[in-house]
Amino acid sequence: MKSIRQLAQTILFATICFGGLQTYASANPFIGYWSLHLPGNGMGWLGVSANGDALKAEMLWIGGSVFPLNSAKLENGKLIVTRQRESGQKSPDGKPILVTDTITASVDGDVLKLVMVTLKPDGGENRAEFSGNRQPPLPTAPDLSAVKFGAPIQLFNGTNLDGWRLVDPGAASGWRAADGILVNDITQVPGQPERHFGNLRTAAEFEDFSLHAETRVATNGNSGIYLRGIDEVQVFDSYGKPTDSHNMGAIYSRIKPLVAAEKPPGEWQTLDIIFVDRHATVVLNGTKIIDNQPLLGPTGGALWPEVDRPGPIYLQGDHTGIEYRNLILRPVVKN
Repeated sequence: MKSIRQLAQTILFATICFGGLQTYASANPFIGYWSLHLPGNGMGWLGVSANGDALKAEMLWIGGSVFPLNSAKLENGKLIVTRQRESGQKSPDGKPILVTDTITASVDGDVLKLVMVTLKPDGGENRAEFSGNRQPPLPTAPDLSAVKFGAPIQLFNGTNLDGWRLVDPGAASGWRAADGILVNDITQVPGQPERHFGNLRTAAEFEDFSLHAETRVATNGNSGIYLRGIDEVQVFDSYGKPTDSHNMGAIYSRIKPLVAAEKPPGEWQTLDIIFVDRHATVVLNGTKIIDNQPLLGPTGGALWPEVDRPGPIYLQGDHTGIEYRNLILRPVVKN
């Protein structure tokens, strides 16, 4: 009898707690992950979560890392978040001048309307309007043992750039084929304006797949492999550094490797990546460093914010020189 009573009390407690969560979630439709279409056709992301009555929010703004917002609150049915950042100007004593962006969001179903107001250091304000859409629910982690992969596709033929194009056609291209290697050379001409070098993408687009790539990173080299054009697997000279979400093989700023498996700069390294149902597995130099982990949203430099559309493999070429070879993709065979 005692066990039955305890079971009933447990069920009642769980019902009260779950009901409270449901009530809170229904009272706060902003909780979740949002794809943002920023001013000037930029890409962004917003994540909102609750910890008791407190709200936590983080954001991605075009490039760089996901960052926490300074504050988040509900007020009169709207979400208000703030971000403090450097303005790019300095005070007379040489310290950076900070500005605060205040973003107010209203929601209608799965659509956000956002207004950002930034007070300028010398008075006045800048105002920008943009929109967002709720991301589709994240699938459960796939059973990779049951996934079937199709015939291999050689993305790089070793002799030319057929099947590839610049992401930005107006950028300078440092990409070329040489002795079976896809090489990116970044060279600036002394006395000439600095040139912006471009990222390289496949003309073809893909859904779920496995990808094998080999890369050689120079000292302080920095590149990346974007999955479906939105999630970057970092390619970086991080040999000898503690594990970090910005190191070799990481999902940039989102997922930290389980262990460090980098080789020293100048050596060829292998990346074997599985991307299925918005989950990623990364094996670096034969060691599994990310194990079927969910991708909560795009990373900096993504081509678009939507997480559920096919996209290319794209290679970052705007930071430093880099070399790739043996780029082989096997698409998932759908039942």
